Amino acid sequence: MNKPSQLTVSYLSVNYRTIQALRNVSFTLHPGQLVGIFGPNGAGKSTLVKAMLGLIPPTMGKVFYGDRPLSDSLQHTAYVPQRSQIDWSFPATVWDIVLMGRIQKTGWLHRFSASSRQIAATALERVGMAQYRDRRIGDLSGGQQQRVFLARALAQEADLFFFDEPFVGVDQTTEAILFKIFQELAREGKIVMVINHDLGESITHFDQLLLLNRELIAFGDRAQVLTPENMIRTYGGKVQYFSQQIA
Repeated sequence: MNKPSQLTVSYLSVNYRTIQALRNVSFTLHPGQLVGIFGPNGAGKSTLVKAMLGLIPPTMGKVFYGDRPLSDSLQHTAYVPQRSQIDWSFPATVWDIVLMGRIQKTGWLHRFSASSRQIAATALERVGMAQYRDRRIGDLSGGQQQRVFLARALAQEADLFFFDEPFVGVDQTTEAILFKIFQELAREGKIVMVINHDLGESITHFDQLLLLNRELIAFGDRAQVLTPENMIRTYGGKVQYFSQQIA
């Protein structure tokens, strides 16, 4: 297995017609980091991740994983979009969804190997959803659905993980499971980026915070990032946050 590399974003910009959604965003992430991306609605958080992954075209900038463009290394990435972007009426079971995480390594027209099935089963067990494997995905609660998609990401055996608002509409049990696994992935040397809207105590789970409002406001540990000046630049002073974390 290749040693995980650093992820470098340089001067990434995105325009939607006449609107500049992102402007000259640059930062570097290292293996073993769990990063929370924060900013107000319309700040470009989802746009940032999608542009990094090539899901939308940037107008300027580059994204490298190690010494290669990330677009050449997408086999190393796992991405879970917002739940609102997923068609929950699709007639698939929990097991079907998790096995989809093995398609890239197996190929579309090949049977899943015993090894791939075991990897998928282990991922489902890890998120506490093994007993639901034959349940239709649309019949699950929001928290259960999110855990299934986390299992699919785990089954990909990626080095880079991207999660867009994974805590929206989930229960406390699911939130705890998600953070536990995110932290385990970081300890395994993975890079984990999580878009989050909650500036409460959940920020304590992240190693690094990234404040975004169409441009990079601040990136670093909590003490560096959560300053009154940075919060005003990001949110216009209209937000309360877990200020104890600055100390």
